[in-house]
Amino acid sequence: MTGSDAIDDTADDHVQLETKLIEQDRDATGFSTADVDETSAQHLVGDLLEDDVVIPVAEQRVLVHEPSGTAFDSITQLAVFHRGWAAARGAGEEDA
Repeated sequence: MTGSDAIDDTADDHVQLETKLIEQDRDATGFSTADVDETSAQHLVGDLLEDDVVIPVAEQRVLVHEPSGTAFDSITQLAVFHRGWAAARGAGEEDA
Protein backbone atom coordinates (compact mmCIF):
# COMPACT_ATOMS: atom_id res chain seq x y z
CA MET A 1 0.00 0.00 0.00
CA THR A 2 1.11 3.50 -0.62
CA GLY A 3 0.28 6.94 0.69
CA SER A 4 -2.25 7.49 3.44
CA ASP A 5 -3.85 4.05 2.87
CA ALA A 6 -0.78 2.37 4.40
CA ILE A 7 -1.05 4.51 7.55
CA ASP A 8 -4.81 4.03 7.91
CA ASP A 9 -4.70 0.25 7.38
CA THR A 10 -5.63 -1.41 10.68
CA ALA A 11 -6.26 -4.90 9.33
CA ASP A 12 -3.55 -6.55 11.46
CA ASP A 13 -4.16 -4.56 14.67
CA HIS A 14 -6.49 -7.18 16.16
CA VAL A 15 -3.85 -9.89 15.69
CA GLN A 16 -1.20 -7.81 17.44
CA LEU A 17 -3.60 -6.98 20.31
CA GLU A 18 -4.59 -10.63 20.75
CA THR A 19 -0.93 -11.69 20.79
CA LYS A 20 -0.12 -9.13 23.50
CA LEU A 21 -3.10 -10.22 25.62
CA ILE A 22 -2.08 -13.88 25.41
CA GLU A 23 1.46 -12.97 26.48
CA GLN A 24 0.08 -11.01 29.46
CA ASP A 25 -2.11 -13.97 30.49
CA ARG A 26 0.88 -16.30 30.38
CA ASP A 27 2.94 -13.89 32.47
CA ALA A 28 0.18 -13.49 35.05
CA THR A 29 -0.50 -17.20 35.50
CA GLY A 30 2.92 -18.70 34.92
CA PHE A 31 4.27 -20.32 38.07
CA SER A 32 7.27 -22.58 38.09
CA THR A 33 9.28 -24.36 40.72
CA ALA A 34 12.16 -22.17 39.54
CA ASP A 35 10.25 -19.18 40.98
CA VAL A 36 10.66 -20.58 44.52
CA ASP A 37 14.03 -21.54 45.96
CA GLU A 38 14.41 -24.04 48.80
CA THR A 39 14.88 -21.39 51.50
CA SER A 40 11.82 -19.34 50.56
CA ALA A 41 9.77 -22.55 50.24
CA GLN A 42 10.79 -23.59 53.77
CA HIS A 43 9.81 -20.16 55.16
CA LEU A 44 6.46 -20.15 53.37
CA VAL A 45 5.57 -23.69 54.40
CA GLY A 46 6.68 -22.93 57.98
CA ASP A 47 4.28 -19.98 58.04
CA LEU A 48 1.51 -22.12 56.55
CA LEU A 49 2.09 -24.78 59.23
CA GLU A 50 1.83 -22.15 61.98
CA ASP A 51 -1.41 -20.83 60.46
CA ASP A 52 -2.88 -24.37 60.18
CA VAL A 53 -3.18 -24.03 56.40
CA VAL A 54 -0.90 -27.03 55.97
CA ILE A 55 -1.30 -30.18 58.07
CA PRO A 56 1.57 -32.70 58.37
CA VAL A 57 0.63 -36.38 58.09
CA ALA A 58 3.65 -38.10 59.63
CA GLU A 59 2.73 -41.71 58.89
CA GLN A 60 2.39 -40.94 55.16
CA ARG A 61 5.26 -38.42 55.13
CA VAL A 62 3.18 -35.79 53.34
CA LEU A 63 1.95 -32.28 53.94
CA VAL A 64 -1.73 -31.64 53.20
CA HIS A 65 -2.82 -28.23 51.91
CA GLU A 66 -5.95 -28.05 54.04
CA PRO A 67 -8.07 -25.61 51.94
CA SER A 68 -7.69 -27.69 48.77
CA GLY A 69 -7.16 -31.14 50.31
CA THR A 70 -4.09 -31.71 48.13
CA ALA A 71 -1.17 -33.72 49.58
CA PHE A 72 2.49 -33.03 48.80
CA ASP A 73 5.73 -34.83 49.58
CA SER A 74 7.83 -31.86 48.40
CA ILE A 75 8.04 -28.57 50.27
CA THR A 76 8.91 -26.73 47.05
CA GLN A 77 5.93 -28.15 45.17
CA LEU A 78 3.66 -27.24 48.06
CA ALA A 79 4.99 -23.66 48.14
CA VAL A 80 4.52 -23.23 44.38
CA PHE A 81 1.04 -24.74 44.56
CA HIS A 82 0.02 -22.47 47.43
CA ARG A 83 1.27 -19.36 45.61
CA GLY A 84 -0.79 -20.28 42.55
CA TRP A 85 -3.80 -21.22 44.66
CA ALA A 86 -3.64 -17.94 46.58
CA ALA A 87 -3.27 -15.94 43.35
CA ALA A 88 -6.28 -17.69 41.83
CA ARG A 89 -8.35 -17.06 44.96
CA GLY A 90 -7.36 -13.39 44.89
CA ALA A 91 -8.41 -13.08 41.24
CA GLY A 92 -11.72 -14.77 42.00
CA GLU A 93 -12.49 -12.38 44.84
CA GLU A 94 -11.93 -9.36 42.58
CA ASP A 95 -14.56 -10.72 40.17
CA ALA A 96 -17.14 -11.16 42.95
